[in-house]
Amino acid sequence: MNITTVGLDADDTLWHNETIFRLTHDRFVALLADHAERPELEARLAETERRNLRLYGYGVKGFTLSMIETAMELTGGEAPASVVREILAAGREMLAHPVETLPGVDEALAALSESYRLVLVTKGDLLDQERKLAASGLGDLFAAVEIVSEKDRRTYDRVFARHGTGAHEAVMAGNSMKSDVLPALAAGAWAVHIPYAITWAHEVAEAPAAHPRFGGLDSISELPDWIASNR
Repeated sequence: MNITTVGLDADDTLWHNETIFRLTHDRFVALLADHAERPELEARLAETERRNLRLYGYGVKGFTLSMIETAMELTGGEAPASVVREILAAGREMLAHPVETLPGVDEALAALSESYRLVLVTKGDLLDQERKLAASGLGDLFAAVEIVSEKDRRTYDRVFARHGTGAHEAVMAGNSMKSDVLPALAAGAWAVHIPYAITWAHEVAEAPAAHPRFGGLDSISELPDWIASNR
């Protein structure tokens, strides 16, 4: 295992994110409680998000638009102005929410940066991801930052060729099996899954337990030792 580059996901790997989405999700369900039961509301919102991903991409702005669209569908196009205002306010609050790094992140990244080139590889809205990185205080530890529309094999091929010595000499670590692990393995990199307490439904996938380049850790604090032990 000759590793020169470590790729790291951002949301729910370095800082809290999905918990904020869940709080807003619950707020949305409460707003539309008079129009549908919770299971239907959740299913309709999930379907709207899925349908809109190719148009809006990932992040708060797309989520906010999907909430408004779902509200319109559920009310036959007659969602009260107060509901739309509340959804927009919730979206603004999410975009201004303080950034809270996860336990062990600062120490792990400081240790990794001494031996490897660190590359942040994240999906989401450009302005919001840049804001969160700046607020996290971690920016100076990264040699490069890639904010991408999708994480697939071609993304990791390109990122690790541009900012490292190729995918075969890189590790990608993150909380999403679908986005951080499987496509990185397909590109020939090593991949480490570090679970978060909540996983967005669109990011769920089976673990490639038998893959020789796959690792599963309980915390990012374990990542420096995991890489060192496999060298």
